[in-house]
Amino acid sequence: MPVMTMDRRRVTTALVGLLIGLFGSLLAAAPASAHAALVGSDPAANSVVPDAPNRVTLKFSESVQLISGKIQVLAPDGSRADQGDPAVNGAEVTIPLRSGGERGTYLVTYRVTSADSHPVAGTITYSVGAASTPPAADADADVTVDPVVKALIPVGKYLGYAGLVLLVGPVLVLALLWPHRLDRRGPGRVVWTGIGLVAGSTLLGLWLQAPYTLGTGLFEVTVSDIRDVLGSTFGAVMLVRLGVVVAAAFLLRPLLDGPGGGESRLDLALLGVLGVAALATWPLTGHPTASPVAGVSVVIDALHLAAMAVWVGGLVMLFGFLLPKATGRELGAILPIWSRWAMTAVGVLVFAGVVQALIEVSDLDGLLNSTYGRMILAKIGLAALVIGVAAFSRKLVGKLVGERADDDSPGPLRRIVAAELAIIAVILGVTSFLVQEPPPRTAQAAETGPISTTVAQTISSKNMSLQVSIFPATVGNNSIHLYAYTLDSKPLPVVEWKATASLPAKGIEAIEIPLLRITDSHAIGDIGLPQAGEWTFKFTARTSEIDQDTLTMTAKIS
Repeated sequence: MPVMTMDRRRVTTALVGLLIGLFGSLLAAAPASAHAALVGSDPAANSVVPDAPNRVTLKFSESVQLISGKIQVLAPDGSRADQGDPAVNGAEVTIPLRSGGERGTYLVTYRVTSADSHPVAGTITYSVGAASTPPAADADADVTVDPVVKALIPVGKYLGYAGLVLLVGPVLVLALLWPHRLDRRGPGRVVWTGIGLVAGSTLLGLWLQAPYTLGTGLFEVTVSDIRDVLGSTFGAVMLVRLGVVVAAAFLLRPLLDGPGGGESRLDLALLGVLGVAALATWPLTGHPTASPVAGVSVVIDALHLAAMAVWVGGLVMLFGFLLPKATGRELGAILPIWSRWAMTAVGVLVFAGVVQALIEVSDLDGLLNSTYGRMILAKIGLAALVIGVAAFSRKLVGKLVGERADDDSPGPLRRIVAAELAIIAVILGVTSFLVQEPPPRTAQAAETGPISTTVAQTISSKNMSLQVSIFPATVGNNSIHLYAYTLDSKPLPVVEWKATASLPAKGIEAIEIPLLRITDSHAIGDIGLPQAGEWTFKFTARTSEIDQDTLTMTAKIS
């Protein structure tokens, strides 16, 4: 009984360091952010088109998946203008529209799931004929996440990382380094705890994904919502992880029963295959899937996780069991091998971390001025600290092996390993938030689109209303569209069009703009604008032999 009590104390002590970061997760749950960005649309955001389109196309910075019932197009009168179900092809979403759209401003609202499983929501407007007051957007226009769901997501991810640590490292130590004479019940409890944490975090992740993507409360999830999650890429990957963990649990029984328990080389080989499959499920539900080089990122991230799990899991076994129980002769055989494992794992960690950071943070500005970049810097600082501690502990290994008697307590080395575990616990906490934060490349994509540089203005006289569109409103060649309407918004036939452009501030006199009639009320023209500035455009529309109107507007050309 006393032996069992001591084993439990050691197991508990070994777990404490890994669970420190959990409380930080609960206290500092950061907002979940979208990791894809809308970079373009057709019709373009804020543009004015002459005729009602038969569809709206949304273009994102990475592939997305649809959320049932979360995309709609509202007509100027507030009615639904979309017809049928939207379709997705990679990063492009197509929304079919009903025919005969009315004149005015339309509102497109969307909420989709990005490739790395995060919700993306927003709105754009476009106008047919002329702009009007857009209909009101609903609650889905913003990425809203229930506070409880927001807090539980990083907690679930942290528990998954902790479970991976308590599963991979201890299994390797038991399979390859564990002395035959030592009891395996304590390490077995650590491994089963790891299996439970991975399985529990996976089930929690599947449950949380529904309210996370829909913006609902934790207990407002329906069976249909869970079915939709299970049918998504995220759900499929998480089910694979769950299946792999269950299969591994059956294969681990002989290993945990001890020598002669029935484990075979085939079992160990199958466990290795399952381990690789399980590790791959983490990058397949995160940033790497949306990386510009997704294949490289997935492999690098899996290597990063594997190295972390081997190193930290080995430290748990060293701290909780080997240092207190192994003899000097046993440690003399184990520690040099473990030291080489640790050095290799740390090397892989550093290499994989640097490569992934270079992919996600492409420049110094992104590293210093983004939350993601600052978290990377925090991880680098903590990693440097723990590597320094590890280097010091490696120096003690030789001394311990050479000097320790069987009944001596390896106090200094255990204290150093405990310090390593405590720092790593904080690193895991930072990582749990890091995977929820959009990388700088996503923020840069969001800043560059969907921005329309089209100048769209409506100018009026006592007889008519003129809708003017100038694209791209930059120095160089520009296209101009003119639409004539009566004051009650009906198309107005124009017999003859004339137009000029001037830049008085730079001394550029009026340049004639050649115009071509497309319909009775629509004309187009092209003009090269040589300099940026506030240009003055003058349009003359003759509607009969004796009636004509001249209208003037200014537009900023960049």
